[in-house]
Amino acid sequence: MIRIGVDFGGTKIEAAALDADGRFQARVRGATPPAYEDRLEATREIVAEAERQAGVAVTRVGVGGPGSPSPATGLMRNSNSTVLNDRPFPTDLQRVLGRDVRYANDANCLALSEARDGAAAGEGVVFAVIVGTGCGGGIAVDGRLVEGRNLVAGEWGHTPLPWPRPEEIPGIPCWCGRVNCLELWLSGTGFARDAGRPAEAVIAEPDAAGAAALERYIDRLGRALGVVCDILDPDVIVLGGGLSNLDTLYPRLPAAIAPHVFSDVFETPVRRALHGDSSGVRGAAWLWPLE
Repeated sequence: MIRIGVDFGGTKIEAAALDADGRFQARVRGATPPAYEDRLEATREIVAEAERQAGVAVTRVGVGGPGSPSPATGLMRNSNSTVLNDRPFPTDLQRVLGRDVRYANDANCLALSEARDGAAAGEGVVFAVIVGTGCGGGIAVDGRLVEGRNLVAGEWGHTPLPWPRPEEIPGIPCWCGRVNCLELWLSGTGFARDAGRPAEAVIAEPDAAGAAALERYIDRLGRALGVVCDILDPDVIVLGGGLSNLDTLYPRLPAAIAPHVFSDVFETPVRRALHGDSSGVRGAAWLWPLE
């Protein structure tokens, strides 16, 4: 019994075939072409190769990617891979792949993957965060996605930075049309803008400026997660994406979150995604039950 998931990213497309125990039977990656139609064809080729390697042909595919389809029109919106916006991407994928497709936001796939058999396995309410090229969030409750009536549950990256400091005002315009979105501050791109160099370089060659930028980053992430805790009060917070590899976040974030939570105690653990860069494709595969 095999299921296939696709992680559709801005720079890479990955397909994987997983067995009933979540073990990889195939894993195929390719570059994401710039043109929309070429992206559809690249996905078809990568899925076909995953099936060939796994020795199966499936009738349903789960796909995780940026943004989400509008419940009203079926057209994509809110994707930082803007070539997808205003396109019937899930429908087009279904046509090109020749099988049923279930699509979910990539942060939702992270949440589902980690809730099922990852860093949040066995937990009730999970808030998963992607802090990578962009910034997003997903919610899982009792191992199931919570997408909301408008399919925007967990769209944390395009809420404003809370309790802004004077130097953070009036804010930075976001590609989405708003100002001071969390994505501008908490993504890897946002960190690099503030620090003057990528996080990897700051860790490899630490200096005073890099250390100060890291302090600001932890403070901002703590403020943002404090709001989530007031609204959702999750049992666990899971971090994924490139910046989740910063070891210093995990011992320090709880103390950065706690002052912003409307409670006399704060005991929510913050964990690194267990599946790392495979969380997206694993979560996409979980969108469908086993065949």
